[in-house]
Parts: sequence; structure tokens; C-alpha cells
Amino acid sequence: MLHLKSFDKIYIYRPFADFRKGINGLGSIVQDVMELDPFAKNLFIFSNKGRDALKVVYWDSNGMAMWHKKLQKGRYKWPSHLGKDSITLGPAQLREFLKGLDPWQVPFNKLNYKKI
Repeated sequence: MLHLKSFDKIYIYRPFADFRKGINGLGSIVQDVMELDPFAKNLFIFSNKGRDALKVVYWDSNGMAMWHKKLQKGRYKWPSHLGKDSITLGPAQLREFLKGLDPWQVPFNKLNYKKI
């Protein structure tokens, strides 16, 4: 079972990845392109060109693991407006993201009314 709280950081790789790549190919992107340690307690998320599928890779104490999800309808709200090739998310943001919501959308300001 994958528990988000067991990871130090959650990274999203913004450019699309070639989904013919498996664990070793995506691990190479983590190490060579993102310049991160694929064996750290981090979660790495990749998307295909159509943004309707995800591959998630992580080190699972004795080997690399990969999780794959393909949407039957719709697309993920992929972060294209941020400047870096990889960004970090918190567990709550990732849960919103996996539900199809946009965790980068600025929420409405909370209004506080007082009786005069």
C-alpha cells in the first residue's frame, strides 16, 4: 500500500515523458535530468503527452516500484504555468491532483463578516 506520508517529497516532472520507458528509463530521468536521487524517500510523477496517464516511481526499500494510472475520460490538470522542469507537491495537493482538481488554482479569499 502506498502511503503519501511515508515520502519526504513528491515531485512532478513537468515535460511529458515517453511512456515506453519503464522503471529504469524514468529513474534515469530522475537522476540525469531532474538531478535528484532516485533512491531517496521521494515520489516521482510523470505524464504522457496526452496528459491522461501517470506513472509514479519510487524506491521501496529493496527495489524500485512503479504505479501506473490511465484516465478513461478527461485529462490531468498539468502544471504548465510554473517555470521549472520539476516541482514539489504536498500530500493534500497530490490527492486533489489525482482526483482531477487543479491544486495550483488560487482559492477564493475567505470573507469574514461582522455585525455592525
